[in-house]
Amino acid sequence: MNRLLKLQRYGDGLLSTSVLLHLLADYSSPYDKINEWVKQGVLVQLRRGLYAVSEELGLTKVEPFLIANQLYGPSYVSLDTALAYWGLIPERVYEISSVSVRPAKLYRTPRGVFSYKELPTAYFSLGVGQVSLSPKQNVLVASKEKCLCDKLVCTAGLQLRSRKQAMRWLIDDLRMDLDQLREFDAVAMESWLAFCPKKESMVQLIQSIRGL
Repeated sequence: MNRLLKLQRYGDGLLSTSVLLHLLADYSSPYDKINEWVKQGVLVQLRRGLYAVSEELGLTKVEPFLIANQLYGPSYVSLDTALAYWGLIPERVYEISSVSVRPAKLYRTPRGVFSYKELPTAYFSLGVGQVSLSPKQNVLVASKEKCLCDKLVCTAGLQLRSRKQAMRWLIDDLRMDLDQLREFDAVAMESWLAFCPKKESMVQLIQSIRGL
């Protein structure tokens, strides 16, 4: 089978160097071929060892959220990106923001800018679900409640010491809609308190949402 046709099977996903070497097992200089494909635009190198197939081959676009999940892991999409995805903030977000248990990281790639904030392991795994963006592209994204909590945790210098201050942050700073906040699952948010950094600020946030 033509090697480019083989690549099409991976058009809606990402390829590691090991996968490419398997596809090029019968090629005498597989690394040279990989570099050639990158120069030709057949492959897009996202970081060392990770590639996407060019959309010019007529393949399904690889979703930015999938790139974010696989570029640096374990991770899930959260913060402003997830807030915008769920329609909780009015701003359009261009940088894809995620959180991870690993140190903070920033990648500037041909497919966009991807940033990662570090969270404690015990808190990291809470409130995360899988979202299907296409038949073959399933990604990890924070729930509405979790991405708001992550935003609070990851915003340097932010401490909520009263319900009034919490409401100012939600409405004035984030410009969130009150009707949407009323639908938040405060019980789930309370269940995360034992593992959450900025516990006192989180309490004020939860109480503010409960009071709506």
